[in-house]
Amino acid sequence: MIARADFAAIARWVEPNAKVLDLGCGDGTLLKYLKEARNAHGYGIEIADTNILACVEKNVNVIQMDLEAGLSGFEPQSFDFVILSQTLQAMRNIELVVKEILRVGRQGIVTIPNFGYWRRRIQIIGGRMPVSKDLPYQWYDTPNIHLCTFVDFEAFCRDQGVRILERHVMCDGDDVSLLPNLLGNLAVYRFEKA
Repeated sequence: MIARADFAAIARWVEPNAKVLDLGCGDGTLLKYLKEARNAHGYGIEIADTNILACVEKNVNVIQMDLEAGLSGFEPQSFDFVILSQTLQAMRNIELVVKEILRVGRQGIVTIPNFGYWRRRIQIIGGRMPVSKDLPYQWYDTPNIHLCTFVDFEAFCRDQGVRILERHVMCDGDDVSLLPNLLGNLAVYRFEKA
């Protein structure tokens, strides 16, 4: 069983035998899962030494580099899918990251937390920055510098010439179809160049 619900949603979209680049791959759990579930192959990009070691222990191909510097070492369209799972909100230059995803990949897949989720709205109305299981950081120690709602992300995609192909909204792992920007706390998007 996979621990993160967004991993299962991502795996449904990754075609069998696809070539995948997982940006900010962490300990390599997603790539290992995609290899087992979809016979996908590819590389992870990670910066933290401890995560690099964890990837090696999982027999996951990993390259240590800073995503903020771009993906200049990769040829255009060299991957079927480029994935950024729950990392976009921690990136400084989101426009560059999304451009690079679509330069080196045929399609991009991102998972984002929803700042418009009703529990977060109530925390803000109560005068505090939201802290939850999926956004566990206090305002002063968070790596998340660009939080958005689903509506914000979709407007960003339109402005950047990005066509959203599919969206899967969840709340604590359960599917959400009604009022997704209010009732969903996480979404996975699959997209390509418009």
